[in-house]
Amino acid sequence: MSSLLIHNIGMLVTPEGTEARRGADQGTLRVLENAWVYTENGEIISYGDRNMPITMGEKLDAGGRLVTPGLVDAHTHLIFGGWRQNELAMKLRNVPYLDILAAGGGILSTVKATHAATEDELAAKAGAVLDEMLAFGTTTCEAKSGYGLDKNEELKQLKVIKRLNKEHPLDLVPTFMGAHALPPEFKENREDYLKLLCEVMIPAVAKQKLAKFCDVFCETGVFTAEESRRILECGRQYGLIPKIHADEIDAIGGSQLAGEIGAISAEHLIVCPEEGIQSMAQGGTVACLLPATSFYLNAAYAPARKMIEAGVPVALASDFNPGSCPCLNLQLVMNIACLKYRLTPEEVLTGVTLNAAAAIGMADKVGSIDRMKQADLVIWDAPDLNYLCYRLGSNLAHTVIKKGVKYHG
Repeated sequence: MSSLLIHNIGMLVTPEGTEARRGADQGTLRVLENAWVYTENGEIISYGDRNMPITMGEKLDAGGRLVTPGLVDAHTHLIFGGWRQNELAMKLRNVPYLDILAAGGGILSTVKATHAATEDELAAKAGAVLDEMLAFGTTTCEAKSGYGLDKNEELKQLKVIKRLNKEHPLDLVPTFMGAHALPPEFKENREDYLKLLCEVMIPAVAKQKLAKFCDVFCETGVFTAEESRRILECGRQYGLIPKIHADEIDAIGGSQLAGEIGAISAEHLIVCPEEGIQSMAQGGTVACLLPATSFYLNAAYAPARKMIEAGVPVALASDFNPGSCPCLNLQLVMNIACLKYRLTPEEVLTGVTLNAAAAIGMADKVGSIDRMKQADLVIWDAPDLNYLCYRLGSNLAHTVIKKGVKYHG
């Protein structure tokens, strides 16, 4: 039996439970001073601020620092070939993304680079990204396909995610997103690509058990709300839980659809209308917001405060991808969420831990410091949560603990 006692914790801060927190509860945390956490075999056995257990196992002195749950990144496009630094100049000239896409850039250029890469090359590249994520305090990560847009290439990406989930310390949660863009060869026949998705790709993904979720880009120039409904309902028939990219550029009904079909999460939501907020609140959908994307694109910011006030649980994620957000640092996401969404540090911490875990169906295992959950924690070079959200541009992760194993400290 392996055990670890983390002691001399100056402040332990965590949401509690196994479900997303919403409304005022999103900002309600358990705070313990002079605390400790005891783990065995990668699980949290007990924690508190008194009656510290006597153990012969390994001990780790937190040095009076802040301790929180490990961070959960609920939205990434982790597996891709190439980069897109050549688009920076276009963005600086305010060329709209849909114009970049129409010119063969954007997602489609990454599709070409991903097709050209082998599984080993994709795994090596993504593995290095995961190392960096871990160093910043991320211990669980959702990863989407979507740069294949045909059966074999989509399966290739999902196989890389499955491989990395076995090889890397981070937990990876796979999402099938063959509906990330319309391939150019189907531009004049959308119906054939919808059939390919529903009759070929989704059944193959389900048969090989390569994904937990099915996602779709519901947006002008990509997939309509009704096409998105068709894809997601097909995915559900094959056991894939629905997610949706919605209201990033135009509000065309994606957030309303999310609530109607009970999607586990809706992502982006920059221009989410009141009707969409109410639909998500009624449908129990987690709003997965991506503030670093708004920052990188110099775009508007999602109405996070309105969502919380309406009872929609808000998660925060990186949207790491090579085009619209080449950022994998959830600490920066936390900073931007405070400054631009005007969320409190308590709401932000819940957004990158428990609510993020709920957005990827992992809230029973990660996202809070609770008994019998995984021993995923971060010891921060910070005295309290305010300091963690206040500092900008420095990596404050002192020691990252994944399933009871120490990294980067």
